[in-house]
Amino acid sequence: MSGQEKKQILITGGAGYVGAALVPRLLSEGYHVKVLDLYLYGDSALEEVRGHQNLEEIQGDIRNTKLLEQAIPGCDGIIHLACISNDPSFELNPSLGRSINYDAFSGLVDRAREFGVRRFVYASSSSVYGMKEDENVTEDLTLDPLTDYSKYKALCEEVLLRKQCPGFEVVVIRPATVCGYSPRLRLDLTVNILTNHAVNHRKITVFGGKQKRPNIHIQDMVEVYTQSLKWSSEKVDGQIFNAGYHNHCVSDIADMVKTTVGPDVDIVHTTTDDHRSYHISSEKIRRELGFVPSHTVGQAVEDLVHAFAAGYIKNPMTDDKYYNIKRMQSLALT
Repeated sequence: MSGQEKKQILITGGAGYVGAALVPRLLSEGYHVKVLDLYLYGDSALEEVRGHQNLEEIQGDIRNTKLLEQAIPGCDGIIHLACISNDPSFELNPSLGRSINYDAFSGLVDRAREFGVRRFVYASSSSVYGMKEDENVTEDLTLDPLTDYSKYKALCEEVLLRKQCPGFEVVVIRPATVCGYSPRLRLDLTVNILTNHAVNHRKITVFGGKQKRPNIHIQDMVEVYTQSLKWSSEKVDGQIFNAGYHNHCVSDIADMVKTTVGPDVDIVHTTTDDHRSYHISSEKIRRELGFVPSHTVGQAVEDLVHAFAAGYIKNPMTDDKYYNIKRMQSLALT
């Protein structure tokens, strides 16, 4: 799917953490971008590109079929980012999580096919693998999701792959945990949490520490989604790709943060019941598509430290817009 042929893209969840970084990139490459988002975390995420002649923002719910029928026509591609993201947010209201993450998905895919979308890119999750003993968790291993969030991510993959047909190309991306600065910042992700506390409390609490957390810098994640619109159909149609970086232990990430933020940062270790450990291989996307991340976890920490110093992150400990579960609790979304 070349950028010359495919010019109008719908990004569901385009005002979210990754979307807020992806939309400006696509606009800079000449795409016409439609964003469909509930804007639960405010409308400032796309402030820098608001009013761009090639940007259309639609505030709405992907469960609204009539809205989809208005938004999708004319789009050549869809990047589906919208979801109730992460396990705690999902578990806060499981029926809501299922309705957005899974129940609405089949209808979205059907509307995409019906209105002539030629490529559908689905943002799944590396958490679909569950806990594996394999040294390298590759795309051909069985899925053993441990939570409802990851279970429905896996089920949506099955739905999408079943609906693949000539003229309707489907691609599944299983990202590692994204890290780094975004205009719609999340401070409830491992690297970002540790950096926030290091900068503002000069103290990091590590729960456990041996769990592996593969991470990917947000700019590398943006690169994956941008290229997912361009990679040839012969290479990606019907395919699943992990997208990650180093599989660092949480303790190692904490040490990286301390190295960047300052030697006065105190690291405290404590026990945890969260034994989820992911160690994914991104060899397939490198071998078959030539994608290699160009940013490190350390650079994500540096970007966040710079953003704090520049005053871009206001009230990081108290503003619920940085914390998915806190914002959902305050809104009581149904």
